[in-house]
Amino acid sequence: MADWNSADPAQAAEDAFASLERETRKLADLGKHWDEAATVVRAKDHSLEMTFDGRGELVDLTFNAAKYRAMPPAQLAAVIIETLRAGREQAQQKMAELMGVGDIPGLDLDGLVSGQVRPDEMLSALIGPMFQTLGDFGIDDPRPTKREERRNG
Repeated sequence: MADWNSADPAQAAEDAFASLERETRKLADLGKHWDEAATVVRAKDHSLEMTFDGRGELVDLTFNAAKYRAMPPAQLAAVIIETLRAGREQAQQKMAELMGVGDIPGLDLDGLVSGQVRPDEMLSALIGPMFQTLGDFGIDDPRPTKREERRNG
């Protein structure tokens, strides 16, 4: 990410835009992955198979014609949950590999994809340093305060 405190603001801005372009390409690739990818996971005991889309959402569940019928309900439920977790984990791992490690501090795309990071918090982490530097130059932070957000929202 750009060093907003650097002696060369033009270079800092150029570096920031280059980082933004790289991350934008990664996000475009992620969007394509979401639209086209599939992950297929079979239960350890081969009693069922699940297919997940590029976002890690279950889109198909196929049972082995005979094996699952002989299972007690609690065992079948455990197999379904275990396979569901394994499939989602594999799908999320594929997305994380696609995104790689970001250049921009505060941009946690893996956390965003997995739902562990809130988009508004990530955005604040990304633009916060820039607004801090603007404040150092006497320019007021244009973002609304918490009080203004509550009053207007």
